[in-house]
Amino acid sequence: EVQLVESGGGLVQAGGSLRLSCAASGFTFDDYVISWFRQAPGKEREGVSCTSMSDGSTYYADSVKGRFTITSDNAKNTVYLQMNSLKPEDTAVYYCAAEYQLVFKPSLEVSEYDYWGQGTQVTVSS
Repeated sequence: EVQLVESGGGLVQAGGSLRLSCAASGFTFDDYVISWFRQAPGKEREGVSCTSMSDGSTYYADSVKGRFTITSDNAKNTVYLQMNSLKPEDTAVYYCAAEYQLVFKPSLEVSEYDYWGQGTQVTVSS
């Protein structure tokens, strides 16, 4: 059974940092792209960043470029999202998602992802 479990969310002041984790199980990690999405109240889910588990390639949405960093630990089947210089507009539920992809083709389209975690809340106060 495929499982993605997010952790690390919380409340932080503007300008602060958080690190989210996504622990994956039930599939061959190297064959997938793992991405982070977020959804703020009343808004559509949007892609934040993705990484290829096979070669470590990464891609970022413009809104987080230079502030967020996605990394992975293949030995632990875990993907991280380091979030620095957080802004109130980063407040959202953050989800990790997995897409089967042997050749990295960066995509942050919700419809392309097969598996999703349950989400973790990130709240940035002003």
